Amino acid sequence: MSEEITAPVPGKIVRLDIEAGTTLEEGDEILVIETMKMETPVYAPCSGKVKALNAKAGDEVDEGDLIATVE
Repeated sequence: MSEEITAPVPGKIVRLDIEAGTTLEEGDEILVIETMKMETPVYAPCSGKVKALNAKAGDEVDEGDLIATVE
């Protein structure tokens, strides 16, 4: 079963610590989004392997945008 990781807030991805194939543990920090000069870390909601990556550092995202899929 796959789990989607979505942007919790709108902003710019300033750091992305994963790539396709990365193995995650629940709670690992996977990226940081900057909104109005505040950085918001995003953590893996589950354990698994990153199946697909739909964003990269420097991308602007809206709340709810798909960032990655974990299986």
